[in-house]
Amino acid sequence: MRSDDDFRHFVETHRDALVRTAYLITGDRGHAEDLVQSALEKAHRRWSRVGPMAAPVAYVRRIMVNTATSWRRRRRVPEVPLLATHAGEAVDPYAASGDRHQVLVALRRLPPKMRAVLVLRYFEDLSEADTALALGCSVGSVKSQASRGLARLRDELTPGTSTAVPLTASLPGRAS
Repeated sequence: MRSDDDFRHFVETHRDALVRTAYLITGDRGHAEDLVQSALEKAHRRWSRVGPMAAPVAYVRRIMVNTATSWRRRRRVPEVPLLATHAGEAVDPYAASGDRHQVLVALRRLPPKMRAVLVLRYFEDLSEADTALALGCSVGSVKSQASRGLARLRDELTPGTSTAVPLTASLPGRAS
């Protein structure tokens, strides 16, 4: 049962950080929690191989990105809220700042792979090589996706206004 104890410890240690990353990838707290649960379930099935890895968190992040991408490919009927107010909605810690909210809205408009590159590079602070490894692509692909994604975010955030801030400073979890 040592393996189950190791997995339990992994989940207790990394779940919150994984949910924050998943939130940035999906743009929705509920979907983020579902994404993390799905990724952890997949990792648990292979924990005897994943646990001893040098970076099991990177492996789980890659599962999350791949799962989010496959979910987006499926055609889903969007959920429509029945009430205009969401009284029971969970508090979103990222909505506290207007700048962060603008960045999140702009991130949601990016394609999933581009969004994943930006989240892993600038929120998770991974190197280009680590991001490429996590996404299973080349470093050149990470560089081009990051460059295009940042350019699109700059266009969205209208840098001439007083609310615009440097992108790396305005991403949640980054110090200004």
